Amino acid sequence: MPIILQNILVILLAAYMAWDNGTGNQITGNWPVIIGMLIGLIMGDVNVGLIIGGTLQLMSLGVAAIGGSSIPEYGVATIVGVFIAIRTGASTGTAIAVGLPVGMLTLQLDVIVKIINNFFAHWSQKLLHEKKFEKMDGVFYLTIFVWMLKYVIPISLVVMFGTPVVKLILNVIPKWFTDGLTIAGGLLPVVGIGMLLRYMPVKKYLAFLIAGFVLAGYLKLPILGIALLGLAATYEIYRINASKANAQTQSANNATVSDDDEGDDFDE
Repeated sequence: MPIILQNILVILLAAYMAWDNGTGNQITGNWPVIIGMLIGLIMGDVNVGLIIGGTLQLMSLGVAAIGGSSIPEYGVATIVGVFIAIRTGASTGTAIAVGLPVGMLTLQLDVIVKIINNFFAHWSQKLLHEKKFEKMDGVFYLTIFVWMLKYVIPISLVVMFGTPVVKLILNVIPKWFTDGLTIAGGLLPVVGIGMLLRYMPVKKYLAFLIAGFVLAGYLKLPILGIALLGLAATYEIYRINASKANAQTQSANNATVSDDDEGDDFDE
């Protein structure tokens, strides 16, 4: 894929991430692991995208914008990290170390965006009282456009100017420092997995956990293959549970009909 087309698609992905998250559709959201897969497809290396996206997904566990608070944008950090890793050949740890500050930058932009959208909120409320619903709907999409800028501006700067700067920095940084970043990047998933296991029903699905460990640790199956097997297992579990739920519902309905019939006989 031509580099210019890749750059455009990367920026469009950032815009779509804001649109999807802001309109409530939530097809992909801004989950790092999903965004990592998409940016990996665009850049031509899904494996790197899943590794960086999965690492940042683990780091973002338990982080939520409660009550309108501002949090780092790990989706933006994922786009930057994967873009830098594939475009410059930087290691995973270094790419994450570069991507995280950009995600932190969006935290400051988030405050500015919320101040701007506060004006649109009052405008929308005014249109609501005047029963101008079509205009109110238009104002809502203006807020989404402003929200997009929070993602598009930093990503565009990285795409247009970031690669030469990052290459220069990587050439200047001592090897011992980049090695340290790589080691730190390797430790982060361990911490994240430890946190994740506390909230997952590990005892119920222990067999799948062991199978995944064997596939990754002993058979050296690529992460994309393990992800696809996980998707297949998830679908199968969903299908079985849905069948059980339908059977229970049908059984309850039959029991209700039977009770009604007995009641009619009793009444007679």
